[in-house]
Amino acid sequence: MVVVILLIVNYQKRENWPPNDANMPPKATWRRFSYLEVCRATYGFNENNLIGKGGFGTVYKSRIGDGMEVAVKVFHLQCGRAFKSFDIECEIMKSIRYRNLVKIISSCSNEEFKELVLEHMPRGSLEKCLYSSNCILDIFQRMNIMIDVASVLEYLHFNFLVPVIHCDLKPSNVLLDDTMVAHLSDFGIAKLLIGEDQSMTQTQTLATIGYIAPEYGREG
Repeated sequence: MVVVILLIVNYQKRENWPPNDANMPPKATWRRFSYLEVCRATYGFNENNLIGKGGFGTVYKSRIGDGMEVAVKVFHLQCGRAFKSFDIECEIMKSIRYRNLVKIISSCSNEEFKELVLEHMPRGSLEKCLYSSNCILDIFQRMNIMIDVASVLEYLHFNFLVPVIHCDLKPSNVLLDDTMVAHLSDFGIAKLLIGEDQSMTQTQTLATIGYIAPEYGREG
């Protein structure tokens, strides 16, 4: 009973701070970076700056402008699906601001190169934290992370103008900032539920087996 009470109190504190900026108007535009600027910022896409790698892109740690630390996601355009992944991520993230979403700072896009400049999350992914001997999460940290993820999913499913289904929710797509607040990332295969019949904007499921909800594991 004591544990339950403590968790409820902790949840209420989490709900009230930091302030929810979900209803704040999104930035109208991003600053566009050229390929040369991105190349210089990542030291020629140096492997020493590599943070992570996925099916549609590679992420590098970098610094831009006045030295702000960022993550640069470079899309693998040799994979045809990467073009659509880039478009979907831009379409969704340009319209949403929420405290538990990784924010897009800028972008670079042409026929031969596409990248997103994202907030850098110093603590890395939840996956690395869960399976690293150097990171031990206590019960309250784990509870707070669950609350953060549940909070952003509730917003995406029920409070955004068009319901958004992430479709690839897994520990590697949950990133932690320096205060261990969780942020959801990677909307490259997300689905928008549109119309009265809640039909999908895409039909092919590309999510990680074992994490996707069964009802969205079917095509159509």
